[in-house]
Amino acid sequence: MYDRILFPTDGSDVADAAAEAAVTFARRFDADLHAVHVLEFGELPPGVEDDAADEFAHLGEEAVRSATELAADAGVDATGTVLEGGRPVHRAVLEYADEHDADCIVMGTYGRTGLDRFVLGSVAERILREAPVPVVTVHEDTVVDSALDSVLVPTDGSDCAAAAVDHAIDLATVTDATLHAVNVVDLGVFWDESAAIALDALEDAGERVTERAVERAADAGVATADAAVLTGTPHHEIVAYADEHDIDCIVMGTHGRTGLDRYLLGSATERVVRHTDVPVISVKDRS
Repeated sequence: MYDRILFPTDGSDVADAAAEAAVTFARRFDADLHAVHVLEFGELPPGVEDDAADEFAHLGEEAVRSATELAADAGVDATGTVLEGGRPVHRAVLEYADEHDADCIVMGTYGRTGLDRFVLGSVAERILREAPVPVVTVHEDTVVDSALDSVLVPTDGSDCAAAAVDHAIDLATVTDATLHAVNVVDLGVFWDESAAIALDALEDAGERVTERAVERAADAGVATADAAVLTGTPHHEIVAYADEHDIDCIVMGTHGRTGLDRYLLGSATERVVRHTDVPVISVKDRS
């Protein structure tokens, strides 16, 4: 399913945790691992001497070496590369992914305690939003189970959610996992009790999209699939469901249906990434 996995590292503790996840995924899918570090000399303070710049380069080399050695110990073929700066870091990572036909990116993010920010600042967020390939995100508290016995996919019926459902079905097929499809009716869009009729309609729509996901899974040969319609704040409900059902991995679209200038799955995906303790695979619409 994944043949070449790209792992961008900044040498931080969170990146070290992501390295473990990247190696686990590479071993699980018999994939090659590419570990990269992008030099950011342009962001060095004024007056920094060449030897300090060399130290930054050395730290990048150490981060890459650490990841490749971890992979070697696990029997995973790995390549380590330090990329020159001169362009935005996220662009350097995505260009490397394109040039080397990477079909998956694994990266670290902050979790609950990270002041609502990603570990690489805006870099990881941009990779998450712009990468044309699936992006696996983990943080310090993430537990990665190589068996991947249970996969959760939230869906709202959008094209991007459909792409996530397809990817989740492929993942469940390859790993022989149980697939859980959920739809969350966001109570935050209702302002008064007169919205009860609309709520019923949304719950009915949620049942239809989750049932379609289960039917597609059955057609693909996924042995077991569960469907549920939840009500509440989307990311809270998704994370709680994952906890309650011992989910090993969550697959989500990076954009959902839009309304009032907000993404139902877009913002929820980012919040799930920050709060769940399992890996999240973010998938963009293929169109």
